[in-house]
Order: sequence, then structure tokens, then C-alpha cells
Amino acid sequence: MAEAAERKPADPRRSMLAAGLIGVGVTAAVDEIVFHQLLAWHHFFDRSTSAVALFSDGLLHSAELIILVLGFFMLADVRARRALAPTSAWAGFFLGAGGFQLFDGIIDHKVLRLHQVRYVDNLLPYDLAWNGAGLLLLAIGVLLLWRARAERSVSR
Repeated sequence: MAEAAERKPADPRRSMLAAGLIGVGVTAAVDEIVFHQLLAWHHFFDRSTSAVALFSDGLLHSAELIILVLGFFMLADVRARRALAPTSAWAGFFLGAGGFQLFDGIIDHKVLRLHQVRYVDNLLPYDLAWNGAGLLLLAIGVLLLWRARAERSVSR
């Protein structure tokens, strides 16, 4: 009983922000590891020399690690305060992952033209798959966010 009295109210915003950062970092890591390194389909900045392309990948990897560490420290803080809102956290994770994926697919690939998913004659299937994956992740995040809000309204 004493433990229940010490329990603080859930913090859905902080839970969602912490997990959202982790979602961004994980998706950036998957992009970096799978598409930049293993498949060698592109680099973060492909419009220069291979040395610049490799350097840009290093910058992306550094940013991704910083975002992951920040997200995990924030998540650890929320858990230590016993204020984790799990459904909000999962919503944040998927919103962060999908947001990164869609930002990369639209802004980096099409608007800024930093790189393409893959350098082939017909980009359309790759663009559709890339952006479709981002939209799917975002849709999961939105559904979980609605669920989290519904859970909060029921518990009040």
C-alpha cells in the first residue's frame, strides 16, 4: 500500500517524447545500417565525393546515437519517477519512427535531393515502399495515441 501512495501520476507527454526520440534513433539506425552500409544503396549525401558521402554517414550515425541516448535517459527518468504511460510511449515510438521515415522520404529524397532510396531507372516502387512504410508507422502511432487518450479518459 505504501508503494501505491508513492506512485506519481503517469506522464503521457514525457513518455511519448522519450519514446519518440528512441523511434527516430532506431529508424535512423536501420536506415544507416541496412541501406547505407549493408546494401550500399545510398549515403546521406550522395552529391559529392565518396569521402564526403562517408563523412555525411558518420554525421548521421553520430546524430542518431545522440538521439537514442537522450531518449533512453529520458525514458529511464520517467520510469524512475514511476510515471511511464506505456501506451503513450509506444505511440511516441511509432510516431517518431514514421516521422523520420516520411521526412527522409519526402524532404531528403525529393525536396533536398540529398540522395535516393536506390539509384535505379524506375524510382517509383522504391519511393512508394519507403514512404508507405513511413505512413504505416505513423498510422500505428496515431492509433496508439487515440488508444492512450481513450485510456486516460476512462481512468479519470
